[in-house]
Amino acid sequence: MTSAQLDEGQDGRRPQDATGTGTGAAAGEGYRRALGARQIQMIAIGGAIGTGLFLGAGKAIAKAGPSLVLAYAVAGLVVFFIMRALGELLMYRPVSGSFSEYAREFVGPFAGFVTGWTYWLFWVVTGITEVTAAAQYMTYWFAAPQWVSALVFTVVLYGANLISVKLFAEMEFWFSMVKVTAIIGMILICVGILTLGFSEAGETASVTHLWADGGFFPHGVGGTLATLQIVMFAFVAVELVGVTAGESKDPATVLPRAINAVPWRIAVFYVGALVMILSVVPWTAFGPGVSPFVAAFHTMGLGIGAGIVNFVVLTAALSSCNSGMYSTGRMLRDLARNGQGPRAFTRLTPGGTPLAGTTFSAALMLVGVWINYRWPGDAFGYVVSFATVSGMWAWIMILVCQLRYRRLADRGLLPRSPFRAPGAPYTSVFALAFLGLVVVMMALDAETRISLYCAPLWATLLGVAYRVLKARDPANRAFARG
Repeated sequence: MTSAQLDEGQDGRRPQDATGTGTGAAAGEGYRRALGARQIQMIAIGGAIGTGLFLGAGKAIAKAGPSLVLAYAVAGLVVFFIMRALGELLMYRPVSGSFSEYAREFVGPFAGFVTGWTYWLFWVVTGITEVTAAAQYMTYWFAAPQWVSALVFTVVLYGANLISVKLFAEMEFWFSMVKVTAIIGMILICVGILTLGFSEAGETASVTHLWADGGFFPHGVGGTLATLQIVMFAFVAVELVGVTAGESKDPATVLPRAINAVPWRIAVFYVGALVMILSVVPWTAFGPGVSPFVAAFHTMGLGIGAGIVNFVVLTAALSSCNSGMYSTGRMLRDLARNGQGPRAFTRLTPGGTPLAGTTFSAALMLVGVWINYRWPGDAFGYVVSFATVSGMWAWIMILVCQLRYRRLADRGLLPRSPFRAPGAPYTSVFALAFLGLVVVMMALDAETRISLYCAPLWATLLGVAYRVLKARDPANRAFARG
């Protein structure tokens, strides 16, 4: 057993402070602070650019037309409110199990239990989603079955995550660098087509496509609202910077900087990219199941560019799956250290990675291989809606915890965070209302309603598990309010 494991005590649980809550970083989480500013920034950027944009946007464009740009802009603003709420909590107490830690402290032990396990489930499901998308992208070059590619990707990323957090960070850095470079390059190509008129789309390219082909809302405002689930899924994962807090070299400096960069990332990579694509190619040329970026280059007659973009969107999917491997192990370890999960999940490898938690999560991600074997055409749609619901739960808890923390801090009962969310509590309340609207729209859509059926089943399972754990160890302070 390493010294990192020994600092948690004989039972692998987290030391508790006088209030009964974990003392976070001060308690010694056992991780190595190996993540620098360069890596944290790219992890934050990578979290904002994923399969939801590269693959899901095709279906969203078909539903909303050019008004999808507005949906991304408004949703992006809400995401920024959520991230600033998270930043306020992180600067109050930076810990790797941030969401479940704050839920445990400000709402109660059951909320922490639910949040930790639900966020873990989110990344398992997202890992399945992303490996499914990656397998779909491989069919652009190879005729191999999707399940074969899904299996290879899952095994390779699992192996890389077991070596060290530094290797994970370096992989994520370069994955994100590819995505950022490609999107900026694509925007510049579209600007060139609009101004110089080269390529097959040059003669018809015009910003008037944003309103000329059926109007800005070709399917009405209802069509735009119907895309909110897809839009929000595109942004889910930006909160990953909160999970990196326990392994950041300088969280007080790096994390606020990464969070404050969220608006321009959304403006450039989502709003800017979609405005350019929809100006060069009419929105009617796009459809579900195909990346709008790849389809745009095909329409332009730039076949080589389409192949390059397909490689980029492949790296985007692998990047998200890589992040899933990273975060699931950390979340399970946080739960186990609080006695709310199997004790075996507390152990670290000599390289500082949670072996048991990562292995267990990767094994469940192999379900994605079976989904790709059984339903290769519908696999992405089956899992994306449930991933959105489970991911949004973390956002809801971030906002609720920030509201409660702010109230206590303003009364002088807790230290004030040096990175306070602007406009709170009003911005946090607005964000909660917007998330409620997304849930309503999902309930109205037959394709996404299944995820809401699964949510009560998951909640029931967690409720039973919590009672069983509490009955087996009633003296554990993780099951009692401080």
